[in-house]
Amino acid sequence: MTEREKMLAGQLYDCGDAELLTQWHKAKNLAREYNQLDSTDAAAKDRILTELLGGRGANLWITAPFYVDYGNNIYFGNNCEVNMNCTFLDDSRIVIGDNALIAPNVQIYTAFHPTNAADRFGPQKEDGSFAFCKTQTAPVIIGNNVWIGGGAILLPGMHIGNNVVIGAGSVVTRDIPDNTVACGNPCRVVRETVEIGNRESPEFGLRALFIPVPPCTFAANS
Repeated sequence: MTEREKMLAGQLYDCGDAELLTQWHKAKNLAREYNQLDSTDAAAKDRILTELLGGRGANLWITAPFYVDYGNNIYFGNNCEVNMNCTFLDDSRIVIGDNALIAPNVQIYTAFHPTNAADRFGPQKEDGSFAFCKTQTAPVIIGNNVWIGGGAILLPGMHIGNNVVIGAGSVVTRDIPDNTVACGNPCRVVRETVEIGNRESPEFGLRALFIPVPPCTFAANS
């Protein structure tokens, strides 16, 4: 297996592999170019996102700055918005469904390392340095109609269901089921919500999101 194949399979892999480093530098350069564009230059944004991302649907809006590891492991559905200063460490797949709202400063991680330092770094070199640390990955999958509040952190391997709201500042350490509002550190479900489009429900719309449930908070901006 190549190191990239190991990476996507969740096996220990070498971050210093030439193929991986080539894609890593390409993604960093594309992200830097994107982040420095004139805000009104829609054509250049579209060109860069086409080259950077693994795939995307229609009507994707990403506000700069936006940071990635490899870029080509990130997939968006239709009608998604990512607000400023988000970081997607896509060492494994990050798959985001339709109609996603991702608020500022959200961090999505797919990489983790052995907790034992000897396993993490391997043998020391003659000059006292170490090779790139050993890494494993687990994908993050986000369903349709999900709103992730500002400053939330999603850890490797998390699955977020459909019609979910994640409160601002949450740290998601376990899967979140469909049709729920969840928040906190660690993030936990505090109540159910309703499926989008269920207009016959008395809880349809904003009322379903803003019934006070202390100590949760939600992003003022999406």
